[in-house]
Amino acid sequence: MDNRSEVRAFLTSRRAKVSPQQAGLPSHGRRRVEGLRRGEVAALAGVSVEYYTRLERGNLAGASDGVLDAIARALRLDDTETAHLHHLARAAATPAARARRVRTPEVRAPVRRVLESMSGVPALVRDHRFDILAANPLAMALYAPMFAAGEVLPVNSMRFTFLNPHAQGFYPGWAQVARSAVAALRIAAARNPHDEQLAGLIGELSMRSDPFRTWWAAQDVYVHQHGTKRFRHPAVGDLDLDYEVFELPGETPLTLLTYSAEPGTSSGDGLHLLTAWATSGADAPAQARRGTA
Repeated sequence: MDNRSEVRAFLTSRRAKVSPQQAGLPSHGRRRVEGLRRGEVAALAGVSVEYYTRLERGNLAGASDGVLDAIARALRLDDTETAHLHHLARAAATPAARARRVRTPEVRAPVRRVLESMSGVPALVRDHRFDILAANPLAMALYAPMFAAGEVLPVNSMRFTFLNPHAQGFYPGWAQVARSAVAALRIAAARNPHDEQLAGLIGELSMRSDPFRTWWAAQDVYVHQHGTKRFRHPAVGDLDLDYEVFELPGETPLTLLTYSAEPGTSSGDGLHLLTAWATSGADAPAQARRGTA
């Protein structure tokens, strides 16, 4: 990915989102640009127009943390967007490198044992490309439509979300799920600018999915930490599950993702039913495949 193009697109898109009124600036007559002018951002950040223009054209190399934070305040960036700007600056300061194949990290044996021990909680481990590298039986049962074509680990959840015809039925709130997934993938791309496989995934999704291409161009960024996601499971119906995200440290960090439901609720009962279904034997995945047909 071209860092200069990414910087230019991100800063331009954020500047367009801030009105003079939001920034506490006077606005008279029609404006030729949407949002703030470059000179207004520069004044709010305490830098020269020439310097800010150079930054917005994609040259973040050498920009100090103080300058980046000042620009973030001027553009009213949130914490995630500010962190993204710093990631882009660090990538700009790194000597140019060709795209390279990054080795898929191994899931350590103790982590696999923890997954298996979480018998009542769907749990999985994924990498920065959203490849699911390991999952306990309950997570495999929850994501049965993802494995309905006989897929084996690793499976890429981004490809499922945007390219699998069953995804929109599996996620009742598909548009919100998909858009936040794109925004999370953009964070991963900024942190791993020379990952050949990641760049290939983004290129594939851009070519094959119109919604992905549109949302990728929006330059939004998002970090999955916790929340609630709705599933329409082919075997047990609707499930509203709370998710928690845990970062697993290592040379190549991995992410542990868990789901749970409040006991006594319809989703709690559904998850209990899914647990019984997942432990009922080897025929469970086949039942899921019939349910998604």
